[in-house]
Amino acid sequence: MPKKGGYKIVLTADRTLMSEYGGNIFLGFSACVPKGLIPDRLYFSVFCPPVKANEEGQAEVAPCGTRKMEASLLEYGFPRKDIVIAHPDYLGKVIGPETKVVGLTENDPLGIGPATSTFTELFSGEAYMAVKFRELLDHPSMRRFHPRVIVGGPGAWQLEDPKLQEELGIDCVVIGEGEKVVGPLFEKALEGDPLPKVVYGEVVSEEELPLIRGATVSGIVEIARGCGRGCDFCVPTMLRYRCPSIDHILKEIEVNLGAGRQPLLHAEDVLRYKAKGLEVNGEAVTSLFKAVRNHPGVDRVGISHFALSSVLSAPEVVEEISNILDLDEKNILFGGQTGIETGSPRLIKGNMLGKCKPFSPEDWPGLVVGAFEVLAENHWFPCATVILGLPGEKEEDINLTIDLVEDLRDFRSFIIPLFLVSMGGLKGKADSFKLRDMTTRHSELFLKCWRHNFYWTRRLLDVATNARKGKYGLRLILLLGMKYSEKLIEECENHYRYDLPRMIMDIRTRKKTVTPLSIPLGEWTDAACKVR
Repeated sequence: MPKKGGYKIVLTADRTLMSEYGGNIFLGFSACVPKGLIPDRLYFSVFCPPVKANEEGQAEVAPCGTRKMEASLLEYGFPRKDIVIAHPDYLGKVIGPETKVVGLTENDPLGIGPATSTFTELFSGEAYMAVKFRELLDHPSMRRFHPRVIVGGPGAWQLEDPKLQEELGIDCVVIGEGEKVVGPLFEKALEGDPLPKVVYGEVVSEEELPLIRGATVSGIVEIARGCGRGCDFCVPTMLRYRCPSIDHILKEIEVNLGAGRQPLLHAEDVLRYKAKGLEVNGEAVTSLFKAVRNHPGVDRVGISHFALSSVLSAPEVVEEISNILDLDEKNILFGGQTGIETGSPRLIKGNMLGKCKPFSPEDWPGLVVGAFEVLAENHWFPCATVILGLPGEKEEDINLTIDLVEDLRDFRSFIIPLFLVSMGGLKGKADSFKLRDMTTRHSELFLKCWRHNFYWTRRLLDVATNARKGKYGLRLILLLGMKYSEKLIEECENHYRYDLPRMIMDIRTRKKTVTPLSIPLGEWTDAACKVR
């Protein structure tokens, strides 16, 4: 039964963060697409199914950041009975007259992050993340009971403007690490004291990191915080690098195992666990993976991110991890996100000098190819990004990136092209990249990346089909979507001569009609069973 009067403290996140995307972490990118591009019913049932909730509206699992805030509040002294992590679809069951404060964890509340802004620039409209964030703020229970609203998480920087906070009905924004500041802040909120519009979090040492009390989405466990490579466009690089102990990590894995979640190790670079500086500490990394893999109840281990320079500087560590985890060709999606960003040594030197360390910027194109080769040999699958519109970018830089993407054709991977967003060290110092800034060479790079992705998606679906893995409906949708997208790519290449902005504007102004794909019933069946 729902708690009478509601909980004093309600923690939640928007609906796109309360999904495990069918066990495929890469599908999380779909939250960046504009609402309406995919029918809502299809999107929220196939791509972004909800996590489970109990009869009281409590979420079974929650984002790792939300769990950290829950743990911090409990350690500060708030009673367990006063705190709930709520499923966003059931706020009416947990918010009531007794509710004093609602804490929201958000990754991209305004839909202006790199991936989101890329998709919305191309397709127009508002991203699901932004839509669902606003729905939280506009929920009938929020409007009726008027709890104080505190927002934190990786996307909190977007809400720093007090005028924007007032428009949205936000009382306070926490930017940065929240563990040390949320206790006193929530105490003020409960007592009705004035809240600052913005609170900047304090760095939390390894020893002070709280242990999560409940399971996380996809079993994510934080093994390092910060980065230290100093890329101008990135926020995590601005945080001091530190790692919790293996014992701490195993305790959080145990919490997730209790909810049936296998561990997914999260860091900006999992290969730098317990590293001093940028040099890989091979012994520490392999000790961690051995401890996790051998922990009772662990059947598989996932990772979130890694750096290509770490891969190439320590290929023996990558090989050892693969041996520890018994990886082979059947593990078609073991891997995580990484950054290529550019094929230009000049742009590496000017915008992300630390990214190539311990190598030099001149080594970068060869470094990327060499790292992809190491990853392929050890059955890792990289989902890499490239950035369009880096400060100081010239056509020759774009050409070098096109050449690099072509060199990676034979390596199993995804390469996601993103528009530069003025954030991190670039905030206020550089312009974000827009559709209007896109040249024909940008368009060629963009389309080559997506041809690469479709090429490898088909082969992955082929393996999954032969192994009878994956969902029939999702495979069919992906195949049809790719066929339709390739039709548009061919139109852009052949008719528009890589002028993607003009083609998009023609579609928007109806100068060009985009007709849905007409596929015979027999071909639907063939498409679902066999990848051509």
